[in-house]
Amino acid sequence: MCVVCGCADSGEATTKTHEHAHGHAHDHGHVHVDPTHGDLHFGAGAARVSVPGMSQARTVKLEADILGENRRIARQNRHHFEAHGVTALNLLSSPGSGKTTLLCATIEALKARAPGVDVAVIEGDQQTSFDADRIRATGAPAIQVNTGKGCHLDAPMVAEAFGQLHSHDHHHHHDERASLLFIENVGNLVCPALWDLGEAAKVVVLSVTEGEDKPLKYPDMFAAAELMVLNKVDLLPHLRFDVQRCIEMARRVNPTLQVLQLSATTGEGMDAWLDWLLEWTAPEDDSQAALRARVAALEAELAQARAALER
Repeated sequence: MCVVCGCADSGEATTKTHEHAHGHAHDHGHVHVDPTHGDLHFGAGAARVSVPGMSQARTVKLEADILGENRRIARQNRHHFEAHGVTALNLLSSPGSGKTTLLCATIEALKARAPGVDVAVIEGDQQTSFDADRIRATGAPAIQVNTGKGCHLDAPMVAEAFGQLHSHDHHHHHDERASLLFIENVGNLVCPALWDLGEAAKVVVLSVTEGEDKPLKYPDMFAAAELMVLNKVDLLPHLRFDVQRCIEMARRVNPTLQVLQLSATTGEGMDAWLDWLLEWTAPEDDSQAALRARVAALEAELAQARAALER
């Protein structure tokens, strides 16, 4: 996992070494070998990940330290968003699923459907400002966050980006108007699942061009999400994609997962998507807002606890 990749300099390795028929040894750490086919599962140890040169115990400790600090800043983000009347949604997917196209279509649709709702976007990519430029072309404010070699956004990055939105005097009316903040994460179905950014909910976007087996191949992502958006449904006549099988697989991982089917290109299903978004911006009294924020925080902590138990 990206929490520990590249940090294998502790010298605390507890890997196992054995000889192969080709005459030299390899360190394999905690790996399960399927007796039938010889398939290798490197997530069988306590850390659920194999890092060369690092013990499972050290990996678990390092991950706990890093994610713990991230959660602390995520809580600050959550309070900051709440204080400004902002509902933050974390959009996750593999590259090419259509997140940016969906956001551009959403911004334009909200102008007509809910002109009183302010929208801003934090864009995450390793390099370039292509996606932020596309968002800014719609008239919505956007801040690009380039992560370099990083494969996900984290809470400190989001905190700094949100501060940049403020410094550029974009729409911040506190409680006068409803505000949506879309955080488009780096395209990756693995690492971003574990990182709380302070969002109200995670939304995973799955394109029908990717295959219906993705929820079982990348279960952490779908387990962490509140909503799965099946995008590009206009292409279904040209694909062998079983929608119901995909939904069944996703709900095997997350029984309470909500599902919407839409096409950001044709507009099919967009009304249901807007309905879902606007539910988050509906007026509520202080006790409801506090409860929602507390539930979001508890859900983030529960996801971390579940991941720890699965180790």
